[in-house]
Amino acid sequence: MESVRGRLLIAGGSLFDPNFRKTVVLVADHDENGAAGVVLNRRADVTVADAAPPLASLVEAGAPLFLGGPVQPQSAVVLADFAEPELADKLVLGSIGLVTGEEVSDAVRAITRARVFAGYAGWGPGQLEAELEEEAWLVEPATPEDVFTEVPETLWSDVLRRKGTDFAMLALMPDDPSLN
Repeated sequence: MESVRGRLLIAGGSLFDPNFRKTVVLVADHDENGAAGVVLNRRADVTVADAAPPLASLVEAGAPLFLGGPVQPQSAVVLADFAEPELADKLVLGSIGLVTGEEVSDAVRAITRARVFAGYAGWGPGQLEAELEEEAWLVEPATPEDVFTEVPETLWSDVLRRKGTDFAMLALMPDDPSLN
């Protein structure tokens, strides 16, 4: 099994599950026990300050909460870029890692930017591998700009276009192709 930790999963055209339709997931962990990550391109209609006041100091004023996935949506996941990466609880991509647990005080001083997610995406043992085999997901290297994009609504099509001309048509696919 080749781990896709630190890479992007881009929902393929055949993935109609409403939890993942046209999403981009950053895989934070992937091994024989399963996989977990966060959906990067689903902004909630609420700010971090309103939804999770104790975490508001980690993000810019007015920063939106993101919907990280369908698993434990009442729990917060913090993905941050660290000036001192060794302070991350789990590094995912270069200096970008997770802040976990109740105490974030030691890590806060090293955070240069962060996003807060409600919930996460998760797969049991072998589940993600099966979905990759079915081509439900496309895999692409992640960049820090993907994680902290200012326009998350276009991330899915932007990453598809980056994959080249073979994926340019998929990037233009409407939400419901049957209405085309």
